[in-house]
Amino acid sequence: RRKLPYLRESKVKVERFLTKFRYNRWLLACMALGLIAALYAGWQRHQTETANHTVEMVYDREELAELARIEGRSEQDVLAQFREAGVTSLAVYERTLEKLNQNGQVTSMPGAHLLHQYRTGTLSDPFWRRLVENGRIAAEDIYVIGHDEAVFSEVKADLERRLGESRVLSVAEGQRVLQVKADYEKAVKWNLGLPTDEMRQIAQAGFLVVVRPSNYTLVKAEDVEAVFARIDGAGVQKQVSTLMFVGEEALGYPNQLALTAQKMKERQLTLGMIEHPLQLQFVKQDGLLDLAALVNYRAARVYTIAKDEMLKLKPDEAAHRWPVTDQERNIRINLLRKFVKTDPGKTLLETNLDYVRATRSGIMENGFAVGRADVFAEYTPSPYVLALIMLGAAASGVLFLSLVRPFSPLLQYILLVITASVLIVPVFKGGGLMARQVAALASAVIIPALSMTWQLDRWRWLSPKKGAPLTRILGDGAVSLTLLVLFSLVGGLYVAGLLGDVRFFLEMEIYRGVKVTFIAPLLLVSVTYLARHNLFGPEPVLGVVPQLKRMLNYPIYVKTLLGVALLGVAAWIFVGRSGHTAGVPVPAIELKLRAFLEKVMYARPREKEFMIGHPAFFLAMLAWYRQWPRLVHFVLVLGATIAQGSLVETFAHLRTPVLMSTVRAFDGLLVGIVFGVLAVVALQIAQYLTYLLERRTAGDE
Repeated sequence: RRKLPYLRESKVKVERFLTKFRYNRWLLACMALGLIAALYAGWQRHQTETANHTVEMVYDREELAELARIEGRSEQDVLAQFREAGVTSLAVYERTLEKLNQNGQVTSMPGAHLLHQYRTGTLSDPFWRRLVENGRIAAEDIYVIGHDEAVFSEVKADLERRLGESRVLSVAEGQRVLQVKADYEKAVKWNLGLPTDEMRQIAQAGFLVVVRPSNYTLVKAEDVEAVFARIDGAGVQKQVSTLMFVGEEALGYPNQLALTAQKMKERQLTLGMIEHPLQLQFVKQDGLLDLAALVNYRAARVYTIAKDEMLKLKPDEAAHRWPVTDQERNIRINLLRKFVKTDPGKTLLETNLDYVRATRSGIMENGFAVGRADVFAEYTPSPYVLALIMLGAAASGVLFLSLVRPFSPLLQYILLVITASVLIVPVFKGGGLMARQVAALASAVIIPALSMTWQLDRWRWLSPKKGAPLTRILGDGAVSLTLLVLFSLVGGLYVAGLLGDVRFFLEMEIYRGVKVTFIAPLLLVSVTYLARHNLFGPEPVLGVVPQLKRMLNYPIYVKTLLGVALLGVAAWIFVGRSGHTAGVPVPAIELKLRAFLEKVMYARPREKEFMIGHPAFFLAMLAWYRQWPRLVHFVLVLGATIAQGSLVETFAHLRTPVLMSTVRAFDGLLVGIVFGVLAVVALQIAQYLTYLLERRTAGDE
């Protein structure tokens, strides 16, 4: 009975408020339909992602050969040890005259070198002396002497293919000697084709073979065919798993990519696509994305740690990186490099073997298998599913507009039909990628703002009393934040459903508008806040435009400039740390915190959520209960909005499995509640200590 007057008063306030800002139930129903469709698409996507769980561990064959020489061990012994440690595949590069000189299979030298030897009396071989005396040696040409018939034949064929037969001449009948008309300094580094003997050796040692050819200048069909003929000639077709290109072009670019794709499909080869060092798409290779489409997306993302970065890492740090990378970025080929520094008490060989073992162990502990790299099935959501999600996205936009500036339900439905039609029609015409991108961006921007708008209205409905105990504030904060995260999660699931196909899994296509996703919700929430509250005094509300004018006419003090400067620095850090092109450094303590959370949680939550946004929400809740100045509450609400935008933006990383993105949101909520409670308690303690200090000072006076 004592509560009845309070309930009547609250009911009157709610009814008054709802006469202005109404939540259209039909628009909410459309959003619910979109959510059901998004959940269905997310489940299908999860099934596709779960089926892709085998990682290929690749080492450069040349690096292992070099390691064997450094340690004074046989190459076969070193290969066997790395095979046992967990390496599944070895990468084979094309021959060069420089490499052949180093391993003694071929000798190549400039003609000038032979002439110098002759003139100084050090050229003792009668064969070469006779050629010099007969004027057959040209100083500017290269002379190649073969010591192995099979290798020499391949080198001759490769030189003729690169230069043309007119520039590759036999010096003498029956002799394995070539005269090559080319510049020696450049020619010794040219790629001259894949070595069949190395591919055979690798397969016999029990490894899969990853071939790394380069493209030809003015490539012709016979050039492409020669590469695959060389693979077939090694007799190990079934053990060749992946084609991963060297250089700035894919084999066959620009006119023979279809032939390359045909040859790859005939042999069921996977296309290896090396991730860019900035973790945004791939190292630039012309024709790579086109070739991926031509092979029906039988492709795998490849990650490798850069050589200069390897010098800074310890083996255990590098080993920890691989399972996290494989899980979060859909990496299915790990291209490992050797460490050049030893761990204390270990040889270089032992250091690298332990590194491989630790990497393999970490990968398998995360639920992956080790073997031939899995590839994604060619998956795209049904157009009917996409249409329902787009309907939900359009409904969320119309609902938000109606909550900023109310207008009639009839106009809302007309706007909904027009917007949804513009988005949906291209999908049923067989395309719609741009429409899907637009709908995803709208969902990522509007739904977090809509969730914060709902919380603002919820605060008005509840109208809390100033003297509420701290436990009630903290409890209300935890419950309200959970509801807020669930509301914002709808936007994330929309994004995951709209852009969930194999092109986005492989990051051939990316979500457009990362920076907008961070900034736009702040602007939208600012508008809704100004539509509901007066920043400069008690109600009644002045409206958005009058308050903006008043802000522009506000006197500028030095303290105001300092505040703006601090906000500018915060904005620079906030925006600069988003995306993959940031120049904002990450503090060492934050890196350690990230590493700790990666170890103890399934998906490391984002700092913007549990360190900034969620604590700001708890403080905003405290500000509302304690009736702090409206401007302070406004700033804290914007801080809370950061977390909601970040939560949705997590799903825009389409290479990350949808389950991990979902769990990351709840992990962020859990840690954020802890940080939020700590922030409120710390502030209350600080206020109490300040109060005691003021009393003591007053007593002393």
